Amino acid sequence: MLKEALLYEMSDGKQAICQLCSHRCRLAPDQFGICGVRQNREGKLYTHVYGEVIAAHIDPIEKKPLYHFLPGSQSLSIATSGCNFRCSFCQNWQISQNSKGKKKDFSGRALSPEEIVATAKQQGCMSISYTYTEPTIFFEYALDTARLASDAGLGNNFVTNGYMTREALDTIHPYLDACNVDLKSFRDEYYQKLCGARLEPVLASIRTMRELNIWVEITTLVIPGQNDSEQELTDIAAFIAEVDVDIPWHISRFHPDFQYLESQPTPVESLRKAYAIGRNQGLSYIYIGNVWGESEGTFCPNCEQEVIGRNGFSITKNQLKEGHCPFCEHTIAGIFSLGSRS
Repeated sequence: MLKEALLYEMSDGKQAICQLCSHRCRLAPDQFGICGVRQNREGKLYTHVYGEVIAAHIDPIEKKPLYHFLPGSQSLSIATSGCNFRCSFCQNWQISQNSKGKKKDFSGRALSPEEIVATAKQQGCMSISYTYTEPTIFFEYALDTARLASDAGLGNNFVTNGYMTREALDTIHPYLDACNVDLKSFRDEYYQKLCGARLEPVLASIRTMRELNIWVEITTLVIPGQNDSEQELTDIAAFIAEVDVDIPWHISRFHPDFQYLESQPTPVESLRKAYAIGRNQGLSYIYIGNVWGESEGTFCPNCEQEVIGRNGFSITKNQLKEGHCPFCEHTIAGIFSLGSRS
C-alpha cells in the first residue's frame, strides 16, 4: 500500500531528503532510497510497504534474542520487505534484499495495524516484534501498530541494525519498550565493506535508546577473520560497559549464508573467548547464541546463582521475584512485566 512517509523534507521543490535512517538519502524525482521501499513521487516521499506483511510468525521472545524482556512469553513477529543494509552474510536475504526499488516481487499480504494487534491478543502474545528485516524501513506501519499495541496493553520491540536517526527514535520511543541491536563490528571499514553503512550512527542509536529509557540488548555475530580478534571484541565489550554494564550481550555463532560463503562456522572457542572478554570488561549478562547448551541461563551478577534457566528458546525455570534474585535480592536488570523496568 502506498502511503506518504514521515520524517522527510523537500529541497528545491524536487529532491526529497529522507530523515528516517542515517543514510539520509537525497532522492531525485521517482528515485528510491537505499532501502528500496521509499520513493520520491511528484514532490512527496512515499513508503511502498505500509500494511504489507511479508512474514508473520508467533515466536518465543528469546528467539529475538531478548532474554531480559518478558522472558518466557510469546511475541507476534512481523516484517515487510526491504532493508537499508546490504549485509553479504544476511540470513533473511530473501526478504530483506527484496524490494520494489530493486524491481523484485516485494508484495506481501495485507494486514492492518488493527488486525496485527487483534491477532497478537487472540494468540496470547505479550508483545509485537518488528523483526526479520530492518523495522526502521517500515517505520510508519510499525509506529501505527505500536501505538495501538501499547493502548491494548502489549509491549513493542525492534530487532534492528540501529541505523535509525534520532528523529525516528524520538518519534517512536513512547511506544517502543525494547530493542535488540546488532552491533556487527567496532570498525567502520567492516560496516562499509560488508554492510554498506557506517559504525558511528549505530553507536549513537544505542546511547540514545538508553537515554530514552528503552530496554536494550546487543547481538554481535562473530565471523571468523572479520570481527573475532581479541582487540575488536574487547572494544565492543568496553563500549557496552561504558553505556551500561547491565546491557545483555549476545555473542552469536556465524553460519555461511547468502553471498558470504567463504568462511567456516565460528569455532565455539572463539565465542567462549568473547564471553571471557565481556566478563573482564565488567558486563553483567553475557550469552552465547546459536550453540545449544552454551551459557543460556541468566545468572545473578551479585551472587552468581542461576535465576532463569533456558534450553534453547524455552524457559526451564524462572525464579525471579518481582525482578529480584531470590537468593540475595539483587535487582536483575530488565523488563519482567509490562509497566515495570528493573
